[in-house]
Amino acid sequence: MIKPLKTYMLNLFKKKETFKLSFKESADIATITCDHVINKQRPILLVSHEVEDETWMFMCGKDDHKADNYKLVSLSTIVAIDNSVTELGEMPLGYCTERETVNQSWNGYTISK
Repeated sequence: MIKPLKTYMLNLFKKKETFKLSFKESADIATITCDHVINKQRPILLVSHEVEDETWMFMCGKDDHKADNYKLVSLSTIVAIDNSVTELGEMPLGYCTERETVNQSWNGYTISK
């Protein structure tokens, strides 16, 4: 019984190493998301990399949020929710990207001030 747990833990750490290759930030950096994403009610459809504080935001893309919908979670939590965001790891500061559904490609653009 212990051996499968040990194997699982080793695989978990291996995944983290692969994850680190796609983002320059560490896996435990704080990111902003909404409770819709955390609770898997809605997928991640909007991602931004803010210039002011270098914060990553991983949102559902809807405009019905209130202040209590926003949550701080680690980058590794976001990747665990939706591994497809790893392809955005090199998105520069001041950029945002959206997609209509999880099956579509990301469409990036510069964040206007």
